[in-house]
This record gives sequence, C-alpha cells and structure tokens, in this order.
Amino acid sequence: MSLSDLYTKPGHLIRRAHQISWALFLDECAPFNITPVQYAAMVAIEERPGVDATRLSSLIAFDRSTIGNVIERLESRGLVVRKPSTEDKRQKLLFLSREGATLLRKAEASVERVQERILAPLTEAERKQFVKLLNRLATLNNEATSAPIRVVEDIKSA
Repeated sequence: MSLSDLYTKPGHLIRRAHQISWALFLDECAPFNITPVQYAAMVAIEERPGVDATRLSSLIAFDRSTIGNVIERLESRGLVVRKPSTEDKRQKLLFLSREGATLLRKAEASVERVQERILAPLTEAERKQFVKLLNRLATLNNEATSAPIRVVEDIKSA
C-alpha cells in the first residue's frame, strides 16, 4: 500500500478528523482548561445528576477503566462532587458543583464554535449529510468498540 492509498482509507481519515476535532476543541476551550471527554462527562453529569462512574462511562462511550481519571481531574478542580449512594455506601454518585455548572454554561459558546469550525469547509447540505452519515456509522458500529454508548434510564439521585 502506498501513502496515497493510506490517505484515502476511511480509518485513516477518521483518525485525522479526530485529531482535527481535538485540536479545535483545545483551541476554542483553552480558557476553560477542559478536554472533550471532560466536557462530555460534565454534560452527562448535569443531565443525569447522581450517575455513578460505570453508567457515566456508558453514557459518553468512554472506557470504564479510565473514566476514574477523568472524574478525579474534574473533582480536584472542584467541578464535580462525589457523594456516597444512600442505597450502597460503596457506590459514589456524581454531581456537578456550582463551579462546574458555571463552567459548562460559559464553555457552551466555545464548544459550538468548535462544531462550526469542524464543518466550516462543507456546504450546508454537505454538513447535514456528513453528520447524518457519521451518526449512522457510529450507531451501526456501536458494538465494535470496547466502550459502546449505552443510554441509561434508571439513574437515581442520592
């Protein structure tokens, strides 16, 4: 295989798109000092207060073995609070702190700019088609990953 062949392979192009997405996110969100995964975790915790780490990893399609590191970083910055479950004291439930909720609101415009910058080279019709196809690929290949997304409905707050 030649480099020109490699450059046209879907896997290579997806990896490059991911690099570009991360770079744009880090550029736009530099004032907030958060990563895309931290942002996703905070969004999920805000929407599902009282979620545990295992369910959080399922909601954002992130590896369970490393979600603890993400939570620890957010907690050390005072953005997330862990509280013991009233049903199982060994289980820690996650909540956004007031500071976390404030940061999430402040970062929203920057995160939207990331999305706009990612899609900027495309026409409006191409943007819609691109997002539709990416969503289809991610949905239909969900089980191929070690961290499939799982929508969890029964999350109880402490």
